[in-house]
Amino acid sequence: MTESTSRPGAQLVVISGPSGVGKDTIIEALKERTHEREYHYVVTCTTRPRRPGEVDGTSYHFLDPKRFRAMRDAGEFLEANEVHGRWYGTPRAQVQEALAAGRDVILKIDVQGAQVIKETVPEALLIFLVPPSLEDLFHRLRSRATESVDELELRQRNAAIELARQDDYDYVVLNETGEVERTAERIDEIIAEEHRRHPDRVVRL
Repeated sequence: MTESTSRPGAQLVVISGPSGVGKDTIIEALKERTHEREYHYVVTCTTRPRRPGEVDGTSYHFLDPKRFRAMRDAGEFLEANEVHGRWYGTPRAQVQEALAAGRDVILKIDVQGAQVIKETVPEALLIFLVPPSLEDLFHRLRSRATESVDELELRQRNAAIELARQDDYDYVVLNETGEVERTAERIDEIIAEEHRRHPDRVVRL
């Protein structure tokens, strides 16, 4: 596969954290804000069922397992991992096109996928969202009521393991309950600061 190079200065930003920490909410808050540079928000592919209110092609690209495997085998994903019994993958072409156009790419991704990005794209900027406490995280998971009892137990078990991985990230950001705007603002500050520190950084995929 040929290597793709971004326009100098364009960043690949990974926003990660345990299930229930509020990644989707923070992404939506970022979309409502104005930024120094234009952001491109990657739409991830997944084999998990669509939840109420989610829109195919906007929330995720919802794929059946056969189609997902075909794309994975063809090398169409920047990374692909099985999480909580479902597959998730980052469309490579979507990331390449945005970076080549000079846009910062915002990638919402699980902890396993973030590790793959860290290994394969060392220029990526990794941001880890943490809850005020593990108890608070469990409350968020229970209150959203989108998983079965078994799925909820699996996500809770995995959450403690995922939180232990925060030292693998460039930045750790506390997502306080009810402070969505403050969290989004902090992420914007981090991205702007990285631009000032590394104005000529080139991301290679």
